[in-house]
Amino acid sequence: MTSDLTSDLTSDLTRDMTRDMTATVAATEDMVWVPGGTFAMGSADHYPEEAPVHDATVAGFWMDRHTVTNREFARFVKETGHVTVAERAPDPADYPDAEPDKLLPSSVVFRAPDRPVDLGDIHNWWTYVPGAHWRRPQGPGSSVRRLAGHPVVHLAWEDASAYAAWAGKSIPTEAEWERAARGGLDGEPYAWGAELTPGGRWLANTWQGRFPYRDTGEDGHVGTAPVGSYPPNGYGLYDMIGNVWEWTSDWYGAHGAAQESCCSAARSSVDTEAPGPAVPRKVLKGGSFLCAPNYCRRYRPAARMAHAVDTATCHLGLRLVVRVS
Repeated sequence: MTSDLTSDLTSDLTRDMTRDMTATVAATEDMVWVPGGTFAMGSADHYPEEAPVHDATVAGFWMDRHTVTNREFARFVKETGHVTVAERAPDPADYPDAEPDKLLPSSVVFRAPDRPVDLGDIHNWWTYVPGAHWRRPQGPGSSVRRLAGHPVVHLAWEDASAYAAWAGKSIPTEAEWERAARGGLDGEPYAWGAELTPGGRWLANTWQGRFPYRDTGEDGHVGTAPVGSYPPNGYGLYDMIGNVWEWTSDWYGAHGAAQESCCSAARSSVDTEAPGPAVPRKVLKGGSFLCAPNYCRRYRPAARMAHAVDTATCHLGLRLVVRVS
């Protein structure tokens, strides 16, 4: 009897371990291992919200090799029927002070002006566009038909969370994300070392020229680039810097006085001119194709930004992790 019971328990344990291992292997396809450890997080040399530099410790984890693409998100939508926040009209009860004609399905889109503008007013290049969402990243008339390998954008926090749950993965913490972005180069300003363009070579999709009216595209792209267009970092991760900002799971807590950025699209998801409701904010990491030396130098692992959970934009995407324990 005891022998049979032991045999049954051993069989059950083996079956459970096999199932868990199979699930982990499936979940970690096209992911890379980021070793755990303690590293110097933050920076004292750039924006005040990145300081102070402090030790952070994370356990090892798996991370998506690249950001979620339009192709991958389309599969999720097809299988689940998910409708993104940008595709739904906001609930008037959530925005009692909003004008009714602004409560439309919409998202925040970058529109380059045709001349130099006041860099103190982000509304010179950010605008809410009715009909803009992940399938139509620039609004009506645009399409992702030829952008299957580009990062999916216009994801609010609810959309990112839904995709993560479907994929059986998690949204990384800020510390996990920064550990991964550094690629083992602790303390270096960039994900690849000390220079922005070593040997004159562009290693990320950022903005060249004068922001916000002229991007020369010296890095090979204007707007988003297909994932994996630039060399991976030391851990084998692509596009940790530039291309699109990425959600993390941490609620934003400023280390210093945050400065307004070209990337801060709005105070609320309805009316950028009014104080609006108090919308909770998460930490974004990585910078985007809109980061420019003359205005927003957030194409670095230490850079961080607060972003309202109800707001989607044309330069915000997602990358996921799988934790071993």
